[in-house]
Amino acid sequence: MKNNRIGLKLGLIIITLFLIVIVFLGFSIDRMFTNYYYARTQTETEELTSHFALMADSTDATSDQTMKTFAEFSNVSIFNIRKDGEVILHSGVHDSSDRSFIRAPDLNKIFSGKKVNLLYEDPTGHRYFVSGQPIHEGGVVASALYVMSSTEQMEQSLSGVRNLLILSGMGAFLLALGITWIIAQFLSRPLLQMQKATRKIAAGELETRLEFKSRDEMGALAEAINDLAVDLQRYRDTRQEFFANISHELRTPITYLEGYSRVVKEELYETEAEKNQYLDIIYDESVRLQHLVDDLFDLAKMEEGKITLVLEWIDLSELTEHAVRKVELKAREKNLCLTMQQSGTTSLIRADGKRMEQIVLNLLENAIRYTERGGIKVYLLYETASVTLIIEDTGIGIPADELPYIFERFYRVEKSRSRQFGGTGLGLSIVKKLVELQEGKIQVTSKMGEGTRFKIRFVLQSEFGEGST
Repeated sequence: MKNNRIGLKLGLIIITLFLIVIVFLGFSIDRMFTNYYYARTQTETEELTSHFALMADSTDATSDQTMKTFAEFSNVSIFNIRKDGEVILHSGVHDSSDRSFIRAPDLNKIFSGKKVNLLYEDPTGHRYFVSGQPIHEGGVVASALYVMSSTEQMEQSLSGVRNLLILSGMGAFLLALGITWIIAQFLSRPLLQMQKATRKIAAGELETRLEFKSRDEMGALAEAINDLAVDLQRYRDTRQEFFANISHELRTPITYLEGYSRVVKEELYETEAEKNQYLDIIYDESVRLQHLVDDLFDLAKMEEGKITLVLEWIDLSELTEHAVRKVELKAREKNLCLTMQQSGTTSLIRADGKRMEQIVLNLLENAIRYTERGGIKVYLLYETASVTLIIEDTGIGIPADELPYIFERFYRVEKSRSRQFGGTGLGLSIVKKLVELQEGKIQVTSKMGEGTRFKIRFVLQSEFGEGST
């Protein structure tokens, strides 16, 4: 238990509860037996006193002798006392000179025809149940009869019961101690395994997994830790892939810029047309590099929550048509059919025009990049309370098991094909964040070999409402 602090705490809590239950139960049983023995002894003493009173009431001359004999047989002491305190009859082991149990108030009650009961302890420490009843002669109370019954036998019985309770309590405590140790080990072992697993995960051993098949909270916690390890492993892999890809994407334009700028600087061209061709390449690669840097900058700002939106009333139809015209040349170069359709009455939406164009262009360029035949269709659906933008292609599609992750930063579907088609894995992450920042929702569906469909929905606001000022 040295390194098992949670087990020690659980054990202490459980054993404390056991001790409280055992002590309370032992105390209750002791009180129950004590009350039972006291009540029984008191009843027996009262019954004996009644028998002695009947004997004393008898006019038989031998009644005194009979009472003495019965007192010795019953192991009790009797005192027959007149009203003035004179002892008429005494029998038993109790010292006749000890009369401190006879109290004036009790004696008055007895001579008024009532019974008294009391618990008395003599100077030597012996305890007695004392019962007092009146003795009648000629219809009046002639004397008071006291019967003293020792509690020694009762106390011996109670002592035996208490010893048995103590032994039982010790046995129960030892049993509880063993059970507590087993329970503490059983409950704490999974937690210790989880602790070791999380330390390994924190140290970078992301392949670590917990194997718990229970359906309780422990199993749910183990499953959550496993999911965390899977997510971290995927994040690490995609981040490493991202850095490899971004290095490649940066190296390519930089190489072109360096090579062709050197050619132009050193005039290693033959004609002006060749020079202009090299300058065009330099320009295209600088634009490509600028686009990549812009993506990285946008993602960094969005991750930090520092991106600023310039909200205005924009015509999404006009913006989408403009974006489609920008990518028409790329589509024609791949012999792809690019069409746009609209239904419903055009309504202005409250959004950032530049960012909305960035969203549409990103999705269109993605569709063209991963489509080799067929085409791309753009739909705008205006309804009473919302407008929906749909971009659908007939490209290579996205595997079903990768769909949940395509909006994650650094994530690229099928890394091998990403090399073939290009891209950095930033575009869709930026698109999703921009859509959500403008209070929109984006969904994607895809089938391998058939194509991909992106659906973006924005809620329409009144141009004269709250958002128009």
